[in-house]
Amino acid sequence: MPEGGASRRGTYLAFDFGEKRIGVAVGEWPLGLAHPLKTIRSERTDERFSAIAALIAEWKPAGLVVGLPVALDGSPHAMTARCTRFANQLRGRFRIPVDYADERLSSAEAEERLRESGYNARGAKEHLDAVAAQVILQSFFQRISENPTDSSCHVSPDLT
Repeated sequence: MPEGGASRRGTYLAFDFGEKRIGVAVGEWPLGLAHPLKTIRSERTDERFSAIAALIAEWKPAGLVVGLPVALDGSPHAMTARCTRFANQLRGRFRIPVDYADERLSSAEAEERLRESGYNARGAKEHLDAVAAQVILQSFFQRISENPTDSSCHVSPDLT
């Protein structure tokens, strides 16, 4: 269930967090459709959160979703803690519910989608993070539609 029993209705923003780039996607629940939005390219925290604040002001999301990277066997690794920290910062700064979604293989799926759309390697790289965020949000929507009352369908932030 979304964090704190929040309503699932409305717009969601999803983030594919990286140390140099953050992919962002937008989607509407209950339509269950997600679209790549943009890539925030900055390593500076203030620039990142300024860009995110502008997106939140524009889209007025009901919730946020952060892709949580874990190893293929489900165990946490170094980026798991960084993503959890990022999600906590989002929650604290914007006071919007934040959910996690398992992001295993999201970049590989994003690469495949871009390749199928006719992008060459260089063109695909430009859009990869935003499409990975789209994959994350789409999988989140799919899990909550398939398991509306099952809280185990969400990745726990307690992995770190």
